[in-house]
Amino acid sequence: MNPYQLTFMQDALLMAVLVALPCALLSCYLVLKGWSLIGDAVAHAVLPGLVLANLFGLPLIVGAFAAGSACATSVHWLKQNSRVKEDTLLGIVFSGFFALGLILQGQFPSDLHLDHILFGNLLGINHQQLLTAAITGLVVLALVLLKGRDLMLLSFDPAQASVLGLPVQKLHWLLLSVMIATIVAGLHAVGIILVVAMLIAPGVTAFMLSKQFSRMLWIACAIALVTAVGGVTLSFYLDSAPGPTIVLLLTGCFVVTFAWQQYQIHRNQQRPQPTQQTTKATRSTTTHSAQSH
Repeated sequence: MNPYQLTFMQDALLMAVLVALPCALLSCYLVLKGWSLIGDAVAHAVLPGLVLANLFGLPLIVGAFAAGSACATSVHWLKQNSRVKEDTLLGIVFSGFFALGLILQGQFPSDLHLDHILFGNLLGINHQQLLTAAITGLVVLALVLLKGRDLMLLSFDPAQASVLGLPVQKLHWLLLSVMIATIVAGLHAVGIILVVAMLIAPGVTAFMLSKQFSRMLWIACAIALVTAVGGVTLSFYLDSAPGPTIVLLLTGCFVVTFAWQQYQIHRNQQRPQPTQQTTKATRSTTTHSAQSH
């Protein structure tokens, strides 16, 4: 049976692609900038925002975006006003936000299923969620097209970007805001637990395969697209959840790429290197031939 004869499978595939591509584009910048843990922190921190938004009848994306922004702002303020390292602050803040969300979910029972928040509900996507994901994808694409070079320099060397006169702080918060919006859009696909994998795995896998940033973006998008389509299709035949299946394929791509890279390094190390005597003999022969001519 063709799984895409079913309407909900068509919606699931479309949602997976709409989430995977912007995540792949952003993952290249996040990996270079070292923001992997920030993405994880923000993904967990949106839980109280989701619960409160549902409680007051607001759109879930509004509450999630507010909570994610509050988490990022809190970490930034604490970093500027303490000697504690950023990774430690991230661990404390996002754990606190996540715990607050769990308590609120228990205190105010609603039709908001915790399992769907944590692990996604790709087979229960509605048209409003598809529209949100599509708009988010267009925003990310516009950001890469208009500010891609500035963000690349910011990711590689913020000090150099500042010297060149780029608005580093504005670019910092722009990238952070778009990342939060992408995480919120990805919640419906794979949930707050697994969305971080879609924000890291394509970029880090592409990073190992290419030293050119533009090519890295294309490779990351290709990996995300293949794993999204493959994950949704495979989940139908395995009777598994689509979100975890997609993430498992992303992890498999990383593992295979890493193993191949290690094999290449080991093979290059095993190649016999030219000795000093061989090099001298080669140079002598070349010089003698040149003199004879």
